[in-house]
Amino acid sequence: MDFVPYSCQDIDDADIAAVVAALKSNFLTQGPRLVEFEARFAAVHEAGEAIAVANATAALHIGCLALGAGPGVRVWTTPNSFLASANCALYCGATVDFVDIDPITRNISVGDLRTRLETAAAREQLPGIVIPVDFAGLPCDLREIRALADHFGFRVLQDASHATGASYLGAPVGSQYADATVFSFHAVKIVTTAEGGIITTRDRSLAHRLRLLRSHGMTRDPSTMRGAPHGPWYYEQIDLGFNYRMTDLQAALGISQLARLAAMYEKRAAIADRYDKAFRGLPLRLPARSSDRVSAWHLYVIELDVELTQVTRAQLFDDLRSAGIGVNVHYIPIHTQPYYRDLGIKLGDFPASEAYYSGAISLPIFPQMTESQQDRVIDVVGRRLIA
Repeated sequence: MDFVPYSCQDIDDADIAAVVAALKSNFLTQGPRLVEFEARFAAVHEAGEAIAVANATAALHIGCLALGAGPGVRVWTTPNSFLASANCALYCGATVDFVDIDPITRNISVGDLRTRLETAAAREQLPGIVIPVDFAGLPCDLREIRALADHFGFRVLQDASHATGASYLGAPVGSQYADATVFSFHAVKIVTTAEGGIITTRDRSLAHRLRLLRSHGMTRDPSTMRGAPHGPWYYEQIDLGFNYRMTDLQAALGISQLARLAAMYEKRAAIADRYDKAFRGLPLRLPARSSDRVSAWHLYVIELDVELTQVTRAQLFDDLRSAGIGVNVHYIPIHTQPYYRDLGIKLGDFPASEAYYSGAISLPIFPQMTESQQDRVIDVVGRRLIA
């Protein structure tokens, strides 16, 4: 019996050939493939600028910095995400707080956000940046969040790490509403560069700052220097940046992967459709669907409905793992982690996120998944919940 992972990278011969060609070229670090990858990604997502970096955490970090995060600045995000969505603000010296999720979409709750903003405005404690997360690939309510941003004066850094290729209100994620949008190319993401990330924006001045922050705050462009260049070798550091560069090897893989984005999405969507059909009528909450947005289906997460079943998450999880099915849990709410509890955030502060976590299991979904593999997952879930 083969092991079924919860996710798996989809690498084909064209991907391998693209990386080999890069290895045989004159550029291994930043080179022409990086420029091409950024241009292609920006085009697919209808974004004016795309800045590729070493990983999505790096993108979140420099995104926060470029949007003004620092000491005395408040950054809000959702508890239902990977640690990086909050840690990035702490890297900048900002303070972090959270907004609870909508129990249906599992994304940041616009209603809770509005209420918290009204309270914060009365106390003169408004956030400088809000980081909504497109959990599992489902886009957030960005139009409403943008309206709140314009009214209350905060910047929006969209964490679309799960949402490469997703769409919202008929347009690709990353094309509008947010000031900047971050995507991830980790091995099991929609498109992979093994590790990697990218940040898109329509703001050219913001893109310029992001490129500086990506590479030590250094420029070779005479038009941005403080003084006259000493010669063609000259460079200046005009900001305090980092070594967050993506290599040409990674970019070569990304270009090849991006060419198969639509095909890989269709496979993920078909798997999600089969799960929905198979689980109809079971005591489960399934991923939200909405006519105004299209999920990238990075994850397929079920929740046990505790009012309709006595089966626990641990029991179902153990059944699936015992059957050779590599399920996972996304995510342990960030605010429940010891580090964040030490900052004064308490259990019970964000009940919807905690309730979601108590019953959530991420089931396998990846482009190469076969129907027989999926049938095994469906069978184990059905036998436990019907018994």
